[in-house]
Amino acid sequence: MKRVNTQSIGSVLSDFFEQNPALADKLAETRLMDSWNTVLGSCVSRFTDNLYIRKRTLYVKLTSSVLKSELMLCREQMIDKLNSHAGRNVIDNIILL
Repeated sequence: MKRVNTQSIGSVLSDFFEQNPALADKLAETRLMDSWNTVLGSCVSRFTDNLYIRKRTLYVKLTSSVLKSELMLCREQMIDKLNSHAGRNVIDNIILL
């Protein structure tokens, strides 16, 4: 049997995520949370206790108050780096707990 309409798996997945934008957003959120250690490094991840996203806001629980105050100063840069690493605009704000 000869295959007539073959497509690459990348184009099939791209079409699937275009038809299901909510699923694509959840995948980007997961990618963003996985990239926290990569983007900010192991020193910051060592003091990170919990991460979650709710209503386009990333909530980060930190165990160091000194690190919390340092990260508050560069919040906008972190949002830009995390969104670019996720591949789409996932978060608008970061709240450090």
